[in-house]
Amino acid sequence: MKRRTALLLAAGLVAGLAGCSDDDGDNAAASDGPLTVWIMGDSGANFEQLVEPFTADTGIDVEVVAIPWDGVDQRLTTAVASGDGPDVLQIGLSKLRTFADAGALLPLDDAIADRPALDPANFAEGVAGDATAVGGQLVSVPWISDTRVLFYRSDILAENGIDGPPATWDDLRADAATLAGRGDGQYGYYIPQWDSPLPVVMTWDQGGDIVGEDGAIDFDTPEFAAAVDLYTGLYADGSVPTNADFDQTQGFISGVTPMLISGPYLAKAIADAAPELDGAWSVTTVPAAESGTSLFAGSNLGVWHDTANEDAALDLLEFLSAPQTQLSWYEINGELPTVTAALEDEALAADPLVQVYVEQLADAKVLPTVPNWDGGVGADLLTALNEIVLNGADRDATLADLYAKTSSVSID
Repeated sequence: MKRRTALLLAAGLVAGLAGCSDDDGDNAAASDGPLTVWIMGDSGANFEQLVEPFTADTGIDVEVVAIPWDGVDQRLTTAVASGDGPDVLQIGLSKLRTFADAGALLPLDDAIADRPALDPANFAEGVAGDATAVGGQLVSVPWISDTRVLFYRSDILAENGIDGPPATWDDLRADAATLAGRGDGQYGYYIPQWDSPLPVVMTWDQGGDIVGEDGAIDFDTPEFAAAVDLYTGLYADGSVPTNADFDQTQGFISGVTPMLISGPYLAKAIADAAPELDGAWSVTTVPAAESGTSLFAGSNLGVWHDTANEDAALDLLEFLSAPQTQLSWYEINGELPTVTAALEDEALAADPLVQVYVEQLADAKVLPTVPNWDGGVGADLLTALNEIVLNGADRDATLADLYAKTSSVSID
């Protein structure tokens, strides 16, 4: 896709901004900025580039603060306690309820009437609804469609007698074992030891769920047991690296791990770092068992609950929700849009990688909206599985402990 240069605000997005918050912290008319935006991960510089047209058009400066993903919880706790938060913030879906329960997010339901670009109807099916609201209240808008797909080195698979990417999880395990047989230091698949959603995806694909009918977390099911068999079996086969600091991008480029599941951003990282591999790798939908459901692991944008710049913050959200802005972000940062009109853009839709992303997006689910997934249920899940595969812990006892720790956690 050619470099997009039309990073322009849609007509009518920018309104006059004046005023400030009153003494008791209630929102009044917005001031004229500057706006502080928390961007998660290492894409702060790219985001600064993205919002340059917004500043040029409105005169509102945007100060971008990059927050490491592993520092989000502490930063949120500090900001809530001090009252010193940003104006706009990026929210990983696994942390949406945590932010909402902390009272950090401004409800957006009333804003839609005046800013139609924020209407959930504009976004692709599956990225709004449960992925943007908590307790029936809209507290965020979709920003990135980070659905997970299977990356594979077609050249390495072919060299080892594998005609194409695995269609099922059983096929993946068998192919991974074949590829691991290439020699010492060679593997077939990569499991990030920090990726708590992966065993959940495996459970969904076995036809199960980790939430019971009563809304409580329930890992004690045959489907989760089958997912554990798959997860631990890949380690038992010697098909995955065991070092915690393994670099998935370099592992894929070098061919050490020629298959892995990740989001669209990885495609840009591979293309930028190893253009010589063009045509030697591709993506496909995740392997199936009973189903081929993947994770919708995108992120949203929200407004801090007592920002003094409410109108300007909402104007920025409108700018970021414009189809052209989202297409530009895909071009700059390799992350998939959430707005339907952007996903249907002719040039984007013609990209064969994007076709796979959109196909997978139609069969993707969000993690359960439990409090503090990353520090609670997700952490307990990873601890249990890593104890089994890395430290040789007794499977039954370790899983029983997981069941006990998580059974009282609910999505309600």
